[in-house]
Amino acid sequence: MKHLAWGTAVSVCLTTGAAASASTRDADAEERNAHCLREFDATQRADMESFRDFDAATFRRVHADDAVSIYPTGERFTGIDAIMAAAANHFTRKYAVWSWTELNRRVDGCRSAVITYDATYDIPKYEYHQRALTVVTYVYERGRWQAVMDQGTLLEISS
Repeated sequence: MKHLAWGTAVSVCLTTGAAASASTRDADAEERNAHCLREFDATQRADMESFRDFDAATFRRVHADDAVSIYPTGERFTGIDAIMAAAANHFTRKYAVWSWTELNRRVDGCRSAVITYDATYDIPKYEYHQRALTVVTYVYERGRWQAVMDQGTLLEISS
């Protein structure tokens, strides 16, 4: 009887300990996920606002070295250097107006994220207007979020 009671006590302790350990792991995973979401929000905001605000250094920093950008016109640029070269006039002339509305987002923990925007690019000086459906993909690598791919689909243009 003593052995049965001792065995039951050990079993209860092990079960309780395992449950507590699982609970701690779940809480740690939730905190890590919340941390990743906060970091993602900051990176995504920096990506969009840096382009709007002509901040080339921040825009470059939030992109992976091997990022790919496909403009609504169909032009494709591979690598952050090529992307920056293609956007050079935007960052130096500073007369375009970039705006966006987020349509949806999908964040997969600390792995990847995709956001779809209804975006407009206007150059009032030239009465130019472009509206595109833009999809941006981010990955979490080496402890930080990076934009790796964006593609725009032309919805309307006037020039």
